[in-house]
Amino acid sequence: MTDTLTRTLTSYYDEVPYDSHPFPQTAIEHLEALAWLFGLEAPAPAKARVLELGCAAGGNLLPMGARHPLAKVLGVDLSQVQIRLGQEAQARMRVSNVEMRALSIADIDDSFGTFDYIICHGVYSWVPPQVQEAILRVCAHNLAPAGVAYVSYNVYPGWKAREIVRDAMILRGGPRDAPQEKLAYARGMLEFLEQSARPDSVLKKTLEETMPIVRGSNESYLLHEFLEPCNAPCYFKEFVQHAADQGLAYLCDAEPSTMFVQNYGEKVREPLLRECGGSQIMMEQYLDFLVNRTFRQSLLVPQARATEVRYRLDRDRLRQLHYAGVFAAVDGQPLTLDTHEQPATAQRGLRVTLRLPVHKAVAQVLDERHPATISVDALVDAVSSRVGEPRAAVEAPVLAMLEELLIIGAVRFRRSPVITAAQVPDRPQALMSVRQSPTLASLTAPTALVCNQWHESVGLSLLERCLLPMLDGARDHAQLAAHLQAEACAERLRFIKDGQPVTGEAESEAFAREQVALALQGLRRKGLLLA
Repeated sequence: MTDTLTRTLTSYYDEVPYDSHPFPQTAIEHLEALAWLFGLEAPAPAKARVLELGCAAGGNLLPMGARHPLAKVLGVDLSQVQIRLGQEAQARMRVSNVEMRALSIADIDDSFGTFDYIICHGVYSWVPPQVQEAILRVCAHNLAPAGVAYVSYNVYPGWKAREIVRDAMILRGGPRDAPQEKLAYARGMLEFLEQSARPDSVLKKTLEETMPIVRGSNESYLLHEFLEPCNAPCYFKEFVQHAADQGLAYLCDAEPSTMFVQNYGEKVREPLLRECGGSQIMMEQYLDFLVNRTFRQSLLVPQARATEVRYRLDRDRLRQLHYAGVFAAVDGQPLTLDTHEQPATAQRGLRVTLRLPVHKAVAQVLDERHPATISVDALVDAVSSRVGEPRAAVEAPVLAMLEELLIIGAVRFRRSPVITAAQVPDRPQALMSVRQSPTLASLTAPTALVCNQWHESVGLSLLERCLLPMLDGARDHAQLAAHLQAEACAERLRFIKDGQPVTGEAESEAFAREQVALALQGLRRKGLLLA
């Protein structure tokens, strides 16, 4: 039975490979910073040993290896098709410190050695119980004493409603043979139910919540999330107990803003603090019910380190992190340094109110440097200079603001600096792995995504796609403009200005220079240019 189920699962991933791309929440630099935030010292990513369970075609693993050429990175996946695709991408990107193997997670034993970081994203809920046990066993037995493991999984109570949708999709789509046929029939079932469900029914409400996901997701996600033989959500407390049975302790969530009860309002904060008696696990389980949570991303550490974990933020630790953020005034005007309150948006569209000149100066400095990070000392110096106050007078409010921004999720942070170009260099350079990305092979493809220094997928304009392979640090802006002109002459690009083709050599040269400047600024802001 187990072998039959394994073959079935493998066929799903062979026939419809899972979309393989970077997941920022799994970046080893992010895991290191989270461990530090909550009281632990984790291994430096630069020379870390990293294992990814269920690595697909290496889209998450290869960029990590490229950023840290001295790290040792191993990915395993059951699908030989996906491993082969990953190895082809690896050869093109010229990343030599990554190995990908087609094998079962259950086959990993002590001979593999230990790893500083173990990542298992999008696997745990979608495999049989014995493989779930193997995942936690590997996270425990193959994790270095100071290591951190990341496991994502579907959770109740949010998935109880989605199970209705999944069951309906399987009822009609499950008996079909081909994956695309299964999905087509499953979607037809949902359309029928959406049109026929009673307005006041639980089914109708469930469909209203789920249909936007079904309509907005690609085929690979829908097939693997809703139509695979295995999808076993659990309660957070149950997962933590299963991890404890293997010798692992819960550290935190990969999105720490979800952990802080003050983000849920005073009516929630005080009752939960009284009810949970200082238990972070109970607190988060209650919050899962409150927000009807469907998905979790938990960091785990060896049980021996559980007593070192601290959930009360330490200002001394906050001081040693490096921060980045984007800020824009809601009214579209520049951020000013006056004493009037100024509403602004931060990352992920979060709204913040900048009340004091110090707050506005922090937002200005972070936004100007983004996507590069800045240390607290450098930020305090810059803010002191801008507001014309002594360093000692601004240090405390700067740290208080960073803590507040971190708690609500409006700022990013790292243990070590993220070094990207603060200005466009005279001879721009991008990582070779980015310049050699398979997604840049064709200018006619509808989209092109590459991984930036924050381990994010960023989309590229046609001009950015044309220039990026040329950014090896040897070419200046004039040479890059000449390259664009050559592409236009070869009719692989078209120069259009104000709706009209650009003609004439002088006009073409000027237009190419303008476009190079715009494209390089875009690439800098997307975190693709090296300092």
